[in-house]
Amino acid sequence: MSHNSFGHLFRVTTWGESHGPALGCVIDGCPPLIEVSEAELQVWMDRRKPGQSRFTTQRKEPDAVKILSGVFEDENTDGPRTTGTPISLLIRNSDARSKDYGNLLDTFRPGHADYTYQEKYGIRDHRGGGRSSARETAMRVAAGGIARKVLTALIEGDVKLRGALVQMGPHKINYDHWDWAEVENNPFWCPDAETAKQWEGYLDGVRKSGSSCGAVIEVRASGIPAGLGSPVYDKLDADLAKAMMSINAVKAVEIGEGFDAAALTGEEN
Repeated sequence: MSHNSFGHLFRVTTWGESHGPALGCVIDGCPPLIEVSEAELQVWMDRRKPGQSRFTTQRKEPDAVKILSGVFEDENTDGPRTTGTPISLLIRNSDARSKDYGNLLDTFRPGHADYTYQEKYGIRDHRGGGRSSARETAMRVAAGGIARKVLTALIEGDVKLRGALVQMGPHKINYDHWDWAEVENNPFWCPDAETAKQWEGYLDGVRKSGSSCGAVIEVRASGIPAGLGSPVYDKLDADLAKAMMSINAVKAVEIGEGFDAAALTGEEN
């Protein structure tokens, strides 16, 4: 199975399975002399790690990230700094309850990669989906922590990359109540405190009925310089869309006004 890498100048390759001993990634193309530490990366891992509320998977994983290569520190470096060589990151799985998936040994889940894997490879890891599990995204977060450090070091000005949950099922936030500070104060990363409270009751009801619902996340990037990406097949919009669509369960990506732009005049858009 190839195509486990993303990017060109800054290239990330992830490896590992949901119920294997560990997950990891290799980052190639990181410039030298970028100050980075495990503690800095752990901040982002702690925001993502499972089991932090009743609304997420109850798997308990510390997701403690380890830097195995590509970073060096001595009395001359003033802290750990990248060397320009490949950076290898590792997190170990500690709460993989494989027995919970025993009933899936001979059962294909609709909407998952189970059947596709079996047909394509003739073998599949039924324990949580193996490589197709959303557990893989943990390493994207770890690599993203390195990428943030690179952007901060190379770009002048204040670069901000932020996201928030703006819709759950049919229930949307009130954009007039948007408050970035609220994102940290509720289990949904919602910028609207009132809507976040309503979502709790809604999602509890959905779960009790044995069902599920979808959601919409809005990501905003500011302070980004012009000129990123390449003109045709690797333009920034195309790379962003591919990165988002490769995340498990993502079925649509809008950039700017997205599909709503179809109803706007050129001047409005």
